Amino acid sequence: MVDIGTLSLILLLGMFALLAIGMPLGFASAFLAVVTLVLKFDVDILFRTFGQGPLSVLGQAVYRQMTNYVLISVPLFIFMAALLERSGIARDMYSSLNVWLSRTRGGIAFVTSIMAVIMAAMSGIIGGEVVLLGLIALPQMLRLGYNQNLAIGTICASGSLGTMIPPSIVLIFYGLVTETSIKALFTASFLPGFMLASFFILYIFIRTQLDPSQAPLPPDNPDDPKGREKGLLFLGFLARFGMWITAVLILRALFFTATSANVVTEGVDPIFLGMVSDLPWLIGAFVLFAIVVFVVVGRERTAIGWEMGKGLIAPTVVIGVVLGSIYGGITGITEAAGMGVVAVFVIGALRREMSFEIVWDSLMRTLKSTGTIIWVTIGAAALAAAYTLAGGPTYVANLIVGADMPTMGVILVMMFIFLIMGMFMDWVGIVLLIMPVFLPIVVRLPAEEIGFLGHVDPRYVPIWFGVVFCMNMQVSFLSPPFGPAAFYLKSVAPPEISLTDIFKGFLPFIAIQLIALSVLLIWPPIVTLFL
Repeated sequence: MVDIGTLSLILLLGMFALLAIGMPLGFASAFLAVVTLVLKFDVDILFRTFGQGPLSVLGQAVYRQMTNYVLISVPLFIFMAALLERSGIARDMYSSLNVWLSRTRGGIAFVTSIMAVIMAAMSGIIGGEVVLLGLIALPQMLRLGYNQNLAIGTICASGSLGTMIPPSIVLIFYGLVTETSIKALFTASFLPGFMLASFFILYIFIRTQLDPSQAPLPPDNPDDPKGREKGLLFLGFLARFGMWITAVLILRALFFTATSANVVTEGVDPIFLGMVSDLPWLIGAFVLFAIVVFVVVGRERTAIGWEMGKGLIAPTVVIGVVLGSIYGGITGITEAAGMGVVAVFVIGALRREMSFEIVWDSLMRTLKSTGTIIWVTIGAAALAAAYTLAGGPTYVANLIVGADMPTMGVILVMMFIFLIMGMFMDWVGIVLLIMPVFLPIVVRLPAEEIGFLGHVDPRYVPIWFGVVFCMNMQVSFLSPPFGPAAFYLKSVAPPEISLTDIFKGFLPFIAIQLIALSVLLIWPPIVTLFL
């Protein structure tokens, strides 16, 4: 029987060796799970009685992961992302955003970042976003003479925001493994996710202002609206859209009132914007938007602005369906994913963009991506269970705690391990293999010593650690040598752009991600602000 210290070293070296020779992570993890049991326990114990002993524990761990209801949301979100990629919804969104920012220095890069945020809030899938942005935005930026590194970095860094912005599949998996509220994780990640996106946009703004050659302005079109006129057109579009939204909310509140569903009951949370007391505010907002449309902007100008910006309507509806159903308390995560798929399909059908070929291709992509995730989940769950049986978590916990480091020293060591592993391993394997070991250690640390400005409520430590972990995984998508975003972009980039060029474009954005990670570590309350 091998001692746990030697076994841990064998597993670490074995994982890197198997990944280096090209073995898929799921199979490598499953193989090492069997190796762990053989080295730690007598072979006779493993096979003496079928359905009992260490092997049965592995089977139970895998079965528990595979039968978790929330796991169904993963293929649904992937399917939704595939439908968005194949339909014209994303392209129309890009065109509408480009209309408003086309005469701004670095405007296409801004449009790309904003589009990535919206797409992240729709599906939470990283690969599809990078590919789609590479197909739509990269040719535009290169054609207009944008700096190649700036274009590449913007697309891949922004396209990876689905890691942080809900509904993030990384957060869903973290919640499944650690039994943490996924809704709370979504709420906590909002501010850090948008903070990171704003850092990207701020960096693009500063870089293009300091060196205008990085982002030349497109040729002037005398027919395009400018200055105050463009502002009024945009205001008209927003006001008309606001009228539609408030009208729907008023009808919703009236329906709840007619059915007595919004009666104030002690111990029951009021319906968000659906109570009788909300009606005066909603009617007032509707009247205000109507005044803007008919008096301030004018109907004709509003109609023009609507035509220019209507590509933003469909994505907003999808986001409202997915996140609105979750935060409105209407459905859970899985049902919201299903509703999002239906919303995208109906919108595509109304636009006459849904064909059998598009749906079939989206289903095939979903099957392939889900199959990869499921195999990694099976292998990693088996390895995590085997290592736990062998006493690995206790060994690692005693090793870290016994080092007599300060609380933030322990956290920083974990961050370093996450960053290194993210360079070589898929995030699914990391969350399944490492989180059962690290999270119990973090929960045992003094919560008041976490961070330098403010501290974390002990109840929210698992949520804070989950958001910090996701920020680490955001870095891993750009980290060489196996940064997935680089390979996604390479699949659609012009042949003259090499992988070396792509990784070179990542460097400033990796630095920005590390700055954002530092903010979460220095000021933890930014994560728990809305909890």
